Amino acid sequence: MAVPTFTSAGAKSTTAAKLNKDVFGVESNNHDLVKQAYQTYLANGRENLAKTLKRGEVRGGGRKPWKQKGTGRARFGSIRVPIWRGGGITFGPLGNENYSKKMTIKAKRTALRQALSIKAKANSIIVIDDFKVKDGKTSAAAKLLNKIGANRRVLIAVENKTEELDRATRNLGEVKLVQAKYINTYDVMNANRIVITKKAMDEVNAWLGNAKETK
Repeated sequence: MAVPTFTSAGAKSTTAAKLNKDVFGVESNNHDLVKQAYQTYLANGRENLAKTLKRGEVRGGGRKPWKQKGTGRARFGSIRVPIWRGGGITFGPLGNENYSKKMTIKAKRTALRQALSIKAKANSIIVIDDFKVKDGKTSAAAKLLNKIGANRRVLIAVENKTEELDRATRNLGEVKLVQAKYINTYDVMNANRIVITKKAMDEVNAWLGNAKETK
C-alpha cells in the first residue's frame, strides 16, 4: 500500500512510500480489541477524585433529633442516617477505588496494528522525510502542516522528540507530537491525520513488524 510522501519542506515527493502490510494491512473481523485498548488507556489515566462521606464521617448528629415515642414521627437516633438530606452516603465512592485495566503486550500490539490499518485504509497516513521546524516557531510548524494537508486533529510521530519540536507544536491545539515508540491506540484512533517521518516509520516497522504476532 502506497501513501503520499512529502519532503521536509512540504513539497510532494515523486515517489510514494510503501507501508508494511504486517503493520498497516492487518485485517480483523471486528474491532473489539481496538475498543479494549482504547478503554484501557482511558481507564489507566483516570484520576480517582470522587470521595463521599459515610455515616460515621458526617459532622454532627450526636444528639437524638427527638424523643423515641409520643411525637407521631418515625424513630431516628441521628441526623447522619443515609436517608436524611445531608446524611452519610450509602455505597458511595471512597477515593480508593482502582479503575485501572490490564492488557497483555501481545494484545496491545495487535490492537495498535489494527488501529494503524484502519487509518491506512482511510488514507489518513502521511509520510514526510523529516519534520523540521526552524527555530522552534509555532507558525512554521502550522505552515508545514498546512502544506502537507494536515490541518485538524494531527498526530505527528518522530524518531526523537526534541525541545525545539515540542516548543513548535505545543501551542497548536489539535496537534500532538509523540515519539514513534510511544504511539498508542488511543492517539491513533483520535487523529484525523497521522504524520510519520521516515525514520519513525522504520522504528514502527521494527517494533510492530513481527508477522508471527499478527496471526
